[in-house]
Amino acid sequence: MTVPIAKPWLFTQPDQDPRTATGARLRWGVIATGGIAASVTRDLTLLADAELYAVSSRAQSAAEAFAADYGFARSYGDSAGQAGYERLLADEAVDIVYVATPHAYHHKIALAALTAGKHVLCEKAFTVNAREAAELVALARAKGLFLMEAMWSRFLPSMQRVFEIAGSGEIGEVKWVGADLGFPAPYSPSSRLWAPKDGGGALLDLTVYPLLWALGTLGFPQTVSATGWVNDDGVDAQNALTLGYHHGAQAQLISSLLAYGPRTATVAGSLGYLQTTGSINNPKEIQLRIGFDEPRSEHFTVVGRGYSYELREVTRCIQQGLTESPVMPLEDSLNTMRLFDGVRAQLGVSYPNDAR
Repeated sequence: MTVPIAKPWLFTQPDQDPRTATGARLRWGVIATGGIAASVTRDLTLLADAELYAVSSRAQSAAEAFAADYGFARSYGDSAGQAGYERLLADEAVDIVYVATPHAYHHKIALAALTAGKHVLCEKAFTVNAREAAELVALARAKGLFLMEAMWSRFLPSMQRVFEIAGSGEIGEVKWVGADLGFPAPYSPSSRLWAPKDGGGALLDLTVYPLLWALGTLGFPQTVSATGWVNDDGVDAQNALTLGYHHGAQAQLISSLLAYGPRTATVAGSLGYLQTTGSINNPKEIQLRIGFDEPRSEHFTVVGRGYSYELREVTRCIQQGLTESPVMPLEDSLNTMRLFDGVRAQLGVSYPNDAR
C-alpha cells in the first residue's frame, strides 16, 4: 500500500505548563465511564479553564457515581428509550465531548456529537476503518467544528523531544526505527480487547503506540508488510509490521496481547541513535548516543498522568477558533486508519462495522 509521507508536527511552545489557562472556560461532557475515561478526567480536573459539566453512561447509577467522584454538574444514563449519550448531547450547555467508548462505537457517537454541534475529542484508535474516519472528518469540516483523535502520547514533552532530535540531524539521517508494546491479556470473549464487535485486538489498541515512533521520525511509509496471529474469533492477538520508505529506511513494530516485551523504542540514524526503555507511550528517559561516544540521558516528568498535554491542545485550539490541531492533524488520523485497513487485509481481520 502507499500513503503520503507526513512531516511530524511539533508544539511551538512545548514547555508551557498544560494547567495554565489559555482562554475562556470550556464545558466538557465525557461519554462513558470506564478506565480510560477516569484517567483522562483526572487530568482534565487540572486545567484551570475546563469545567467538568456532564457525563453519560448506559446506567444512570454509573453516571451519577462518576459525576460524584469528579465533580460533574450533570449525569445522564439511558432513560425512556433514549441513550445516556443522546441525553448529554441534547444539553445545550456542553461545548465539547470526550468519547471514551470502545473503538467500534467511536464513529456512531462522534457522528452524533458533531451533528449536535459539539466539538469532539475521540479516543484512539480514531475509528475502526478509514471509511468511518473520513465520514467524521467530512462532517466536522462541513460544520466548522473541532475534531481530534486522542493520541495523547504525541503531545508529551518526551515524545516532542524525540521528534525534535530526529528532525534536527543530530543523529544523522534516520535509517530504521524499532518499537514494541505487549502484555498478556487474559482471554475473555466479552472483554473489549478480545471482542470483534468492540474492535478488539492488538492492532487498534496497541499498535498506535509503536507506530507513533515511526510516523513521528520517518513519516508515513510507502510500503507496509504485516504478519500476525489471529485467533478463532477473528481477533489479532499479535502482529508485526515492517514499514518501508523510498529513501531506504525501515521500521519494525511489534504489538502483542500474548506476551510481555521490553517496551523498547529505538530511532537509529547515520550518526547515532536515541532509545527509550520501560515505556514507549510515556517515556520518562531518553538515551542519546552519537557514534561510539558515551550515551547521554535526558529525563522528563509529566503533569498528571500525561493526558493534560493533549487536553491543553484541544482547549487552546477551540479557544482560538481552530477546527483541527496542527500537532495532530486530521489527515494523519485518516492516513493511520488507511494504513490499518491495509494491515487488516493482510492479516485477514474484519469487524462488524466494516459491513455497515
